[in-house]
Amino acid sequence: MTASFKNLLMIILGIESSCDETAAAVMEDDRRLLANVINSQIDLHGIYGGVVPELASRKHLEDIYPVVAQALQQAGITLDQVDGLAITQGPGLIGSLLVGLSFAKALSLVKKIPYVGVDHMAGHLVSVFLGENKPAFPYVALIASGGHSSIFHVTGYFQYTLLGRTRDDAAGEAFDKVAKILDLPYPGGPIISKLSKNGDPGAISFPRSWLEPDSLDFSFSGIKTSVANYVKQNQQLIANGGAKSRSETETANICASFQEAVVDVLAGKTMKAARNLKVKTVVLAGGVAANPRLREVFRQQGGREGFSVHMPPQQFCTDNAAMIALAGYHLFRQQAVTTLDMDVYSRSRLTELA
Repeated sequence: MTASFKNLLMIILGIESSCDETAAAVMEDDRRLLANVINSQIDLHGIYGGVVPELASRKHLEDIYPVVAQALQQAGITLDQVDGLAITQGPGLIGSLLVGLSFAKALSLVKKIPYVGVDHMAGHLVSVFLGENKPAFPYVALIASGGHSSIFHVTGYFQYTLLGRTRDDAAGEAFDKVAKILDLPYPGGPIISKLSKNGDPGAISFPRSWLEPDSLDFSFSGIKTSVANYVKQNQQLIANGGAKSRSETETANICASFQEAVVDVLAGKTMKAARNLKVKTVVLAGGVAANPRLREVFRQQGGREGFSVHMPPQQFCTDNAAMIALAGYHLFRQQAVTTLDMDVYSRSRLTELA
């Protein structure tokens, strides 16, 4: 399928289905977001303590048509007015990704609309441009989410160099696992952040995994184990003291201390990367970027370092189709059009070392 994009005034329909959100957005060029619809599956997966891939893909099948229809209605347009489709190609759950891709291919064939595949990580890297406080290239960006914790040197919309990545658990994954240890509901990030407000971040000295002196990689499996060991020992002390359960204050202190340890490492390594490269702009993105404490520490440390700090509005931190539409628009500007034999992938090519 070929197309000419001499007229860069385009309306893009973005579709995101990489995990447990079915999302669609309509964007006019890279300036006006006309619609942004997200249907979350948290209630469906919450009882299992995490996303069940088979259930996720089935729910995407149920939701994708009404979500896209709602986005078009919200934007006040029809499919005939859409100039291009942008679809998440990966990384993510294969079954969930295939639902979105198959839907996009069908629309493309029936309506003769060209489409592009967007890397979900690339979407997060440009999501900061959805806010009013837009950065200038180059910048150092941290993407922190349930599946990724990576630092990039970004010199253009699709020019990235991977500087560091997680060696085991991603930050968001660690939040979910610690929440499970504490018998808190899924997803773990929002509830731990909420409880942390009433806790003392210095109450418990959980370890910070800085790895080798020059490393910009992350490792959060150790702190997860430390929390598990602390909770186990604390439960034994409670039992020996005759109490039946951990107090709300103790739970809040665990949450605050754990969160502070994770935030310290995420922010510290990002600032270090910017210093190393002598880059004056830092960006925070991804689902964990919605965490108020992480946003606060980024601003504090960035201010002390003299960096210009940018982050998307919280609504664009978690998975959404607006960032996919935005990335898709810039792919179309580069004349990129995908053929119908395009397939999905589970691992991001952006996080693979050269």
